[in-house]
Amino acid sequence: MPRLCQTDGLTEDQSEILKAVRQFVDERIIPVAQELEHADEYPQEIIDGLKELGVFGLTIPEEFGGLGESLLTYALVVEEIARGWMSVSGVINTHFIVAYMLVRHGTQAQKEKYLPRMATGEVRGAFSMSEPGLGSDVSAVSTKATVSKADDDGTALEYSITGQKMWLTNGATSTLVAVLTKTDEGADSVYKNMTTFLVEKEAGFGETAQGVTVPGKIEKMGYKGVETTELILEDHRIAADQVLGGEPGRGFAQMMDGVEVGRVNVAARACGLAWRGFELGIAYAQQRRTFGKPIAQHQAVLFRLAEMATKVEVAHTMMVKAARLKDTGQRMDVEAGMAKMVASEYANEVVEDSFRIHGGYGYSKEYEIERLMREVKFMLIGEGTSDIQKMIIGRSLLSEYELR
Repeated sequence: MPRLCQTDGLTEDQSEILKAVRQFVDERIIPVAQELEHADEYPQEIIDGLKELGVFGLTIPEEFGGLGESLLTYALVVEEIARGWMSVSGVINTHFIVAYMLVRHGTQAQKEKYLPRMATGEVRGAFSMSEPGLGSDVSAVSTKATVSKADDDGTALEYSITGQKMWLTNGATSTLVAVLTKTDEGADSVYKNMTTFLVEKEAGFGETAQGVTVPGKIEKMGYKGVETTELILEDHRIAADQVLGGEPGRGFAQMMDGVEVGRVNVAARACGLAWRGFELGIAYAQQRRTFGKPIAQHQAVLFRLAEMATKVEVAHTMMVKAARLKDTGQRMDVEAGMAKMVASEYANEVVEDSFRIHGGYGYSKEYEIERLMREVKFMLIGEGTSDIQKMIIGRSLLSEYELR
């Protein structure tokens, strides 16, 4: 077995899961990824196969019908899937984040209501934080939830949500969306007057629930197959028991916890892309001949391959470290930011180097590297750009190394 992306200290169960996923990727994803991606076709047969493997319930506790596996196991599974086709890993990413938020922050009733059906993939999750005008400035959330019905002592019984959300992965196929809103409840701090609601809807486009509309797919340069959408809420009435955790004003902290594991997820996806880019590059370099020998034997190409493999290994190692740290229950915003930044930047460089090795053929849609060139660009912006990660890392370092 090739030495890249091997992880020490895995249990027998973890190793068996990864073996099964790797076989699934090689047999059922890689052979069809090009055709489905070029057609921008939703990979329903692949998704059905992942349901059978238990991937949708990978991290959901066994008491709720899941496999109860760690974030590390999930990240390694995502790496394998992204190696086959990054869009497929995106299908399960937001589902995983919503499941994680429910496990960590949901009420017992919310867990019992949703997690068993999420474990089977019957309920599909998406999470919605971004809006057309806010980007990385989460404090600028304008979607508003106001109390529309209360009991005699003023306790909220029902809310009305109005606003426009943006960049929902699984926006159409999802049936449960974690939506971040502003509320009049909570503390004076802008970060403590946000609330996350669990919004139920039907799968599909158009008005999928009272006051909930998914207008259509956003056309993208890559990341095809999986749909990215807007979500429009107009006086959507929702019961107070759909507040995640049952307490208003905790939405920002809940979302940031979800984004933290999401950054590990994006790092894993970038690792998978880099891994595949390297595989394609080293294979082509041994097949293509110039000046009487394979181009892999030319020093310029040989050195490029060595650098590519090193970057793949560094990114994988940092991703694994961040996932393991999160599994201990420790705060790891810096480690997640480092892993996401390094993995996405290195993936971009490795895929581009593979593209250069392919020469003119890399520009042809017949070759897989053309797809990877478009897909890898999303890794640079998903779950926060490298500049945002640098801000997180830098501020933490200044605090940790403050001169006394």
